[in-house]
Amino acid sequence: MSNENQKATSPAEQATSSDKVSPFLASPLPEGAPQGQQQSLQQPTSTAASNNVPKYNLPRGANTGNVGEVTHFGFQSVRAEDKAQKVAEVFHSVASKYDIMNDLMSFGIHRLWKRFAINMSGVRRGQQVLDIAGGTGDLAKVFSREVGPTGHVVLSDINESMLNVGRDRLLDAGCTNVDFVLANAETLEPFADNSFDLVTISFGLRNVTDKDAALQAMYRVLKPGGRLLILEFSKPVFEPFSKLYDLYSFTALPLMGKLVAGDSESYKYLAESIRMHPDQRTLKGMMEHAGFQNCDYHNLTGGIVAVHRGFKL
Repeated sequence: MSNENQKATSPAEQATSSDKVSPFLASPLPEGAPQGQQQSLQQPTSTAASNNVPKYNLPRGANTGNVGEVTHFGFQSVRAEDKAQKVAEVFHSVASKYDIMNDLMSFGIHRLWKRFAINMSGVRRGQQVLDIAGGTGDLAKVFSREVGPTGHVVLSDINESMLNVGRDRLLDAGCTNVDFVLANAETLEPFADNSFDLVTISFGLRNVTDKDAALQAMYRVLKPGGRLLILEFSKPVFEPFSKLYDLYSFTALPLMGKLVAGDSESYKYLAESIRMHPDQRTLKGMMEHAGFQNCDYHNLTGGIVAVHRGFKL
């Protein structure tokens, strides 16, 4: 729905045919990929019941980095083409406890961070929103209410286990103007050019192998005049605070992960991935290189988190 005045498709209309595709999609999704409210997602496999994490099923056209190159997975060096699978295993493992752990790890402050980002989004009724790596749907739920019945939200994630959780939450909350799409942030291959008024990614960009490709894809799917909003962990601006933050991250987070989610390694990766993510100025430069203009960023909680914003003019 690239036109704001175009009427949103109702869930009843969507359910009339399993062959219908979202108007945002440039082409049908690969066979077996979940898309839309009318199609059920596979239930995530319990890691307690099985040690075999399902092989990561990348959407068609997904790029996981240049084959043969080396990238980072936390502090580890891995082949670029292997990183997506490793990230998938992390989020498959933590999906069912993801929201609880967010509250515990941030002492609930993540809710204030997200509210600040939503306030900066400028989202309005009737707009079309793409929430990338939207996981359990915190932002998408608010956007669903803000855009109203004439607007539309697409919650996308590359991880099916996370998308399952988000889908169940939003449907239980009565969000009838949301579609759920498996998509890789590096290509956003299912989505047509110039489709969305707002593109957001919250605590997901640091897990992307090729961040430059992802930013270019976000620029492509935005309408002229649209904005990109990135909420992500960043670099504390005060050195003493940074050392205290490191101590907390590398001791308390894995311990909480072990006690609550039964998985300390995934939260060790979380702390490491934050340290490997570009700092505020570097990410701003990457956005500008991708074509975004009037880019800025706002530090929250002393720079632990930053909200980056850029526009497609």
